[in-house]
Amino acid sequence: MSVNLKKWVPATVATLVVAAAAIAVPISANAAVSLPSKTPAQVLAMVGQTKITAFSGTVKQTSALGLPQLPGGSASSFSGGSASGAGSSSASVASVLSALAGSSTARVYVDGATNQRIQIMDSLAERDAIHHGSDVWLYDSKANTVQHSVLPAKTEKTPLRTTTMTPAQVADTLISKLDPTTKATVGTNLRVAGRTAYELVLTPKASDTLIGSVSIAVDSATGFPLSVEATARGQKTPAFQVAFSDVTFAKPSASTFAFVSPKNAKVTEKAVPTHTAHATAPGSEAKTQPKPTVVGTGWDTVVESPASANAQVVKLLANKQFTELTTAVTGGRVFHTSLLNVLITNDGRVVAGSVSTERLQAVATAP
Repeated sequence: MSVNLKKWVPATVATLVVAAAAIAVPISANAAVSLPSKTPAQVLAMVGQTKITAFSGTVKQTSALGLPQLPGGSASSFSGGSASGAGSSSASVASVLSALAGSSTARVYVDGATNQRIQIMDSLAERDAIHHGSDVWLYDSKANTVQHSVLPAKTEKTPLRTTTMTPAQVADTLISKLDPTTKATVGTNLRVAGRTAYELVLTPKASDTLIGSVSIAVDSATGFPLSVEATARGQKTPAFQVAFSDVTFAKPSASTFAFVSPKNAKVTEKAVPTHTAHATAPGSEAKTQPKPTVVGTGWDTVVESPASANAQVVKLLANKQFTELTTAVTGGRVFHTSLLNVLITNDGRVVAGSVSTERLQAVATAP
């Protein structure tokens, strides 16, 4: 049974992360790596047919998105305190910037759809996310806090969602969107985490996308993606990279997923939100969450989110530190990175895509 990689994608962060190296990971093009020749279609088929359902390894992720200079010098200046009315919105700013601009190292353990563990290694601290059967545990060693949730039976196989993504997650997101607007080629053979790999290169044909190319290292023996690099148009250095520095396809020990709360840790129980539809009274209408509008297909797709769904964005706009990271344009403000632009309109809508500011404005003003 092949692993369904799509289910691993965290819906709320995938776009930011995929559209986000300078980190020292063992990725190297090596003429000495001799592999049988394959066409792009054959390499894609290897990814789609991989049978890897259990693995463990170290994942390193980094971004070099060309973000504007952060007020105060770093994202850390946003955390804590409520000076100038910053409060919780400052914490939100810090979280956003950390996800976009930071690098991370994590140990990842997976055994099928119901056993996953991610250990994010911070400076002198550790954060763990564990999914074991119906239990989900989130542990922060620095704060010594634990959050526990119990999944309904029908969602026990829902994979763990965190902001740290494996190369397989990112690669599957990209491959699932392939269409005639993409040129696929096989590049130079690679060696990643000590394993030989084919380099699958995806180059957008669209002229308005910010993405120049994406390189995916595909393990030659298993078809499992080992690394992903995204490069902005006109640049040579990757703007985003996620890669294994070591990986093994042996089944992790069962004890890896057995979590015991540390002594004196504060444990909080949190119910899992349900999405069951409720009956409505005669003559009334069910309240539904506003859905975003998707304009276009492929690499120059633009997503527009209605103002009614962006309460947190409105709070961020009220934060002077956040507005200093954006640029005023006709109709609103733009948050710019080398791979992603986000337009926050004056009426509270959010229009985002890996496209130019002009295209975002055109979508925002279209009838």
